[in-house]
Amino acid sequence: MSSADKNLAHQSSMSESEIVDYLIANPDFLFRHPDVIGSLTIPHETGGAVSLVERQVQSLREQVAQYRQQLENLILVARENDDLNKRLHVLTLTLINVSDFDDMVSGLQDELRNLFHCDAVQLKLFDEAALEKSNELGAKLFADFINLQQPSCASLTEAQLDFLFDDVAHHAGSAALIPIRGNDEVGVLAIGSHDADRFTEHQGIDFLQRLGDLVSATLMRLPKRS
Repeated sequence: MSSADKNLAHQSSMSESEIVDYLIANPDFLFRHPDVIGSLTIPHETGGAVSLVERQVQSLREQVAQYRQQLENLILVARENDDLNKRLHVLTLTLINVSDFDDMVSGLQDELRNLFHCDAVQLKLFDEAALEKSNELGAKLFADFINLQQPSCASLTEAQLDFLFDDVAHHAGSAALIPIRGNDEVGVLAIGSHDADRFTEHQGIDFLQRLGDLVSATLMRLPKRS
């Protein structure tokens, strides 16, 4: 800021004539402060009608406001993604150190609840070879979902909620389902929340897919369950 600008800023009030004199004495002021232009109202006399110039200026201002909002949204999404990646890194380190199935399930439940603010975490596995023909309730409820091999945040039936979350089913407001594949087994990793808006069908599933890949890879390296 030039000394002239500082003098202007330090004055508590100025008359219009003083402002005019200042701008005349500093013709490059708006060039040095282009953001000021966006806050100015510059009428263009056209006999009472709104001029094309005014419409263009207003349109540009609206576009700038939209771009600012879009930029803020992108920054928010980027921060959320960065936070999710950090949490996934912590979970990865935990799963690297597990030595058996029970340790893996315990680690998943602890980390997902703590890091992702979940209320319930369940991992249900079935014999892959017998999935389609099995009379087991869980296999019947989730065979189609498992075959699709795509995470989902869609609404669950009451039977699915009861099977996954047992006595906390009636308190589950929303849930995310992730297909899992291991040693001759397939299944569902279910993450439940009491918040009905925590998992919705409009949310992206990229992160859930990476989480499923991580859990599946961990399951494959562990000794087969008897």
